Amino acid sequence: MRIEHIAMYVNDLEAARDFFIRYLSGKADGGYHNQGSGFRSYFISFDDGARLEIMKKPEMTDPKKEMNRTGYAHIAFSVGSKENVDRVTERLKADGYQVISGPRTTGDGYYESCILAVEDNQIEITV
Repeated sequence: MRIEHIAMYVNDLEAARDFFIRYLSGKADGGYHNQGSGFRSYFISFDDGARLEIMKKPEMTDPKKEMNRTGYAHIAFSVGSKENVDRVTERLKADGYQVISGPRTTGDGYYESCILAVEDNQIEITV
């Protein structure tokens, strides 16, 4: 068994798509738009076959995303090396994204950083 894809709702669909393409080498499909409901989405594919569906629909709520809460905490992206973790993190920081931890080696041995991006959702960059 494998996870087929992960999905997240966003307010700015194109900005979210562009983030995953620009910083994490994703490739977007042509998008989907349901004319009746107003639902729109893109599937972002990554080199290893993982996929992320980003979605938008009219009249969504957008509660504040608390750091310590139940539910999904972050999406982790492996960039292959410590040097790439440092490079991607520095690029995100230079472009104005908030680095909330790292880069560092965690107690359980991961080399990672964590960024607030895509409408205050946590994105982990790891080896």
